[in-house]
Amino acid sequence: MDLKAVPNAALPQQELPVTNSLKVSPQSAEKERVAIKKAAHEFEAMFVEMMMKSMRGTVGNDPLTGGGHGEETFRSMLDQEYAQSATRGQGLGIATAIERELMRRNVAAKGGNGAD
Repeated sequence: MDLKAVPNAALPQQELPVTNSLKVSPQSAEKERVAIKKAAHEFEAMFVEMMMKSMRGTVGNDPLTGGGHGEETFRSMLDQEYAQSATRGQGLGIATAIERELMRRNVAAKGGNGAD
């Protein structure tokens, strides 16, 4: 797959100003916190799944099962479940770091009036 550079004319010349004129209610702040936490945990699970897929690619096919499309589908689903299981609870810590950084940036974008 060939990647081509994006022409400079297609890129924005300046960043758009962000206005903080909207007040955030405590309920919407809690919804944001829950959404950030969910996104961070989903990212961690996706990362672990990709890592497992890469690791599985380093070993050969099992001669006992013979491979095939059915086994590929099963292995993919199995890796997904392993990733979900590995990231339940405290997980690897990737989600915690992402969540903390996103919350910090969210507070900074709103004027820095909140605590993390």
